[in-house]
Amino acid sequence: MTGDPRRPTPPRRRDARRNWELLVEAARAEFAEQGLEAPLDVIARRAGVGNATLYRNFPTRAALINAVFHDVLTGTMTAGEEARTAPDAWAALNDYLRTVFVTLAADRGTNDLMTTNLEGIDALQAVHAHNRETMDILLSRGREQGVVRADATTEDVLFALAALGRAVPALTAATAATTPDAWRRPLALFLDGLRAAPGAPELPGPALTPAGLGDVLTRLGPHRVSRNVSE
Repeated sequence: MTGDPRRPTPPRRRDARRNWELLVEAARAEFAEQGLEAPLDVIARRAGVGNATLYRNFPTRAALINAVFHDVLTGTMTAGEEARTAPDAWAALNDYLRTVFVTLAADRGTNDLMTTNLEGIDALQAVHAHNRETMDILLSRGREQGVVRADATTEDVLFALAALGRAVPALTAATAATTPDAWRRPLALFLDGLRAAPGAPELPGPALTPAGLGDVLTRLGPHRVSRNVSE
């Protein structure tokens, strides 16, 4: 298993630790509502502290994001570990992706984080590497069991999942009153296209390279995460 993301350590002094916890709690709520580009001064006000306290605890936006999402990302890695050991590759792939999409639909911050390539976030780099390894394993086993189409690459799948995942918040907002889990339908269509089928035409064109996929995910944004927290 890929090493767990490093857990951010709060300050030891009681008052400093409390401020740290208030900021993480406020950031978690604000990121969930507004995404990772939520204004940092709004987070400070929501926590009931001044901007200087925010900067002192989290000198970069990436440091704040790392503290907020550590447990969410670690949970995704745990789901991946469980999927790797399941005997039925197709069921494992379905269950794993549904678990991931439940997380993507839960809040905008998590969605921003998991569907893009952002620099300076230790936990994210670990979970991206672990997710890729999980997909490699599940797709390879699926091909061996004859349930996954032979010409689908890991890059194909990760790109399609990122593109679909980015649409989940808008889909969820538009259908919240009638179909809260509306993302399940397009995910099912995607999975159906990934299934091996006799006589299915080959996929057109070359697949993305790992570097090409990384460039695509970077371009999906957001783009302010690695800047100084005061910007």
